[in-house]
Amino acid sequence: MLEIALIYLAAAIVAVPIAKRVGLGSVLGYLIAGILIGPYALGVVGDQTDVMHFAEFGVVMMLFLVGLELQPSRLWTLRHSILGLGGLQVVLSAAAIFAFCYWFFAMHWQTALAIGLMLALSSTAIVLQSLEEKGWLKQEAGQNAFSVLLFQDIAIIPILALLPLLAFAPQTSTKEISDSIIASWPVWQQVCVSVAVIAAIIAGGKYVSAPLFRYIAQTHMREIFTIFALFLVVAIALVMQSIGLSPALGTFLAGVVLAESEFRHELEADIEPFKGLLLGLFFITVGASINFELLFNEFSTVIGLVVLLIVVKACILFALAVTCKINSKQQLLFALALAQGGEFAFVLLSVTTTLSILTPEQTSLVTLVVAVSMLIAPLLLMVYEQIQKRSSSAPPEFDKPEQINTAKHVIIAGYGRFGQIMGRLLHAQGYEITVLDHSPSQIELLRRFGNTVFYGDAARQELLEAAGAHTAQMLVIAIDNPDKTIEIIKLAHKNYPQLKIVARAIDRRHAYQLLNLKVDAFNRETVDSAINLAVEALELLGNTKQDAERAGKLFRDHDRAAVLQLAALWGDDASYGVAVRQRMEDLKQVLQQDKQAQSDLNTCDSGDCEDGLTEVASKPKKPDDAHLE
Repeated sequence: MLEIALIYLAAAIVAVPIAKRVGLGSVLGYLIAGILIGPYALGVVGDQTDVMHFAEFGVVMMLFLVGLELQPSRLWTLRHSILGLGGLQVVLSAAAIFAFCYWFFAMHWQTALAIGLMLALSSTAIVLQSLEEKGWLKQEAGQNAFSVLLFQDIAIIPILALLPLLAFAPQTSTKEISDSIIASWPVWQQVCVSVAVIAAIIAGGKYVSAPLFRYIAQTHMREIFTIFALFLVVAIALVMQSIGLSPALGTFLAGVVLAESEFRHELEADIEPFKGLLLGLFFITVGASINFELLFNEFSTVIGLVVLLIVVKACILFALAVTCKINSKQQLLFALALAQGGEFAFVLLSVTTTLSILTPEQTSLVTLVVAVSMLIAPLLLMVYEQIQKRSSSAPPEFDKPEQINTAKHVIIAGYGRFGQIMGRLLHAQGYEITVLDHSPSQIELLRRFGNTVFYGDAARQELLEAAGAHTAQMLVIAIDNPDKTIEIIKLAHKNYPQLKIVARAIDRRHAYQLLNLKVDAFNRETVDSAINLAVEALELLGNTKQDAERAGKLFRDHDRAAVLQLAALWGDDASYGVAVRQRMEDLKQVLQQDKQAQSDLNTCDSGDCEDGLTEVASKPKKPDDAHLE
């Protein structure tokens, strides 16, 4: 057993880093590792059926962690996509595959339906791992793909219940093909037990687990906390499996319930390493299970069936994405992500073989088709990634000048967080504005919320002219590219001298450049927010509100004066360094003198000061008196 473990670890260590380095992703790396050590390649390991049953626990852990990321309220918002989109995907995919098997391959309808149901399912492990690895899981396509996968996990239960009804041997009982301890019970009793177990998991997670986690956390023994977390996942999976339900569904529900727990992040940190290890083991066993002997003997048939499966499912998924109004840029990702077969097909195949619904030859062929489609799945996502890169690198098509509204008062170039705040204030004061932004994603988002924004580069004179630069009163430059800001300012100075120019400065160096270009007004993007927060920090440290605000004002005045002075020295490193150190000493002196003056004033207010001190203290030393501008 240790030799097998060593082989698996060595294969993963060699294959996965290489796959990641060449851009194939870790999932494909694990699959390739399994292929290399499998019985049909190097033959280092033999049949891995038993190992796969153990490795499938990685899928269970993954669903638990996914549940921890979903609060019940968020899961409720996904109910329409889970039931609607997920239900339609399973029904339509199963129906299409059933039709192909029944009409074109002349299979018995029971066999065709069983194959349709198992091939309608997608790989939860590969899809979620790949989407999360590429940062796509939280996008619209990723969230909808997750909803479909969740419905598929739920659909396993009725599919398992339906398969015995499709058996060619009616005498075969459910008990003979199921490990469920309630398989021989009446259906209504099985339903009641299933509902009771699910309710107990939800109630236990909500009311029992928190006190237990709190008690264990008080021991300050990290390993006990980890052991209890693993115990919780294993126990729930075992209970669900014992009554014939999906272990992944049970642990997912437990994760959702614990998503609002204060121990959520601790659970994620403890379970994540085990999940990654077992998922990697699962992918390796899938790669090792690919029967290359059958693949070479029936190459054209297998590849044709794999392509047919992927095309049929992708077309159905794409049509559903369009019907359900998924973002047009996300529709292809949604379709390609779920187009493969899934690991639960292996579970269903073992059941159909026992029930004699499929012949051994059909079982081998379907197993190979599912495994190869899972191998191709990461490649499909790589194809999508390349398509996205090419489309994003294509030169943008700006709005035509005649499509842009002419500004009566203000043109705003750049409508991110900074530009939006300025735009809302100016618009609220009754000024008409025209907005230009060069980010396609930002334009799309803003237009979805009803904002009038035009796609264009303000550094192009024809677009600036179309926006009304010849008649507008002001140009606000709020973009986050300092060089582009300078380019726009020079263009405006040259062609539209009447425009007042207000600019966003990224940092102090950028502020010096804006001063040298003689803009009418500028502000560094983080200065005011940082000073305001520092004022609140002073209050929390025990200073009065008046003293804190006074210190903030003095700092702001001193900083602005320092920028005006140091701008002339920028580029002369020696003089600039001396001036910066002097300004820092000046600031410290000003704040200390003001603090002392306020202290003397408070003493005088209590009647303990000498004559004339009140007059002096009431006039704190101005920044000018401390060598400021």
